[in-house]
Amino acid sequence: MDLKLAGKAALVTGASKGIGAATATLLAREGCDVVLVARTADALAVQADAIRGGARSRVQTFCADLSRHDEVLRVAETFPAVDILVNNAGAIPGGTLADIDDAQWREAWDLKVFGYIALTRAYYARMRERGGGVVINVIGAAANTKPAAYICGATANAALEAFTQTLGRASPKDGVRVLGLHPGPVATERLKTLAAQTRGGMNFSAMPFGRAAEPEEIAAAVAFLASPLSAYTYGTIISIDGGISAR
Repeated sequence: MDLKLAGKAALVTGASKGIGAATATLLAREGCDVVLVARTADALAVQADAIRGGARSRVQTFCADLSRHDEVLRVAETFPAVDILVNNAGAIPGGTLADIDDAQWREAWDLKVFGYIALTRAYYARMRERGGGVVINVIGAAANTKPAAYICGATANAALEAFTQTLGRASPKDGVRVLGLHPGPVATERLKTLAAQTRGGMNFSAMPFGRAAEPEEIAAAVAFLASPLSAYTYGTIISIDGGISAR
């Protein structure tokens, strides 16, 4: 299927691995000029080289810590003309209320919550001036399932869900589509880390279809939702969790 994304400019955060890397790879193969943003320069370079082998477009990287507002502004000033913004960067630790101290809450939210909001603010204004654009926030199904052993992440995800829906409700008047995704467990290194941090671990065999989702499955949804084929979709959150939230 031709998603009609050729020639679009996309910026993907947290793009050195996992969902971000898979999303950047697919958007590049669909003809988007892609900017990969993450905190680790070496990992970004490796991922960009891998993408360039199958891409039909330009692939660039930018090393930035999006938990810092000055770094967010530096990204937006360096790449002002973006048609598709995919907010994906985040590393919230697992643990109960007693496990996560104030400093950990603030550090995690500076990247996953305030980083999303700040980058969206920076690019939304530019998209409005240019007459259109798409913002996709990759959030997380914990906003729905609310596991006590992932309280910091579940609360952050719920906040980003409200942010996405509230902004998305008003965005059509500016020609901008804002929407989000709630992935469930995805087979990444981060899932293994969370499993180790979560009391009792995770029973992967008990998941729908006996497995976690693959990053490429989430990336495919991002690409479709970002495309003109999904032009009537906005202000909503799509759950891709094998039906876990519906149980």
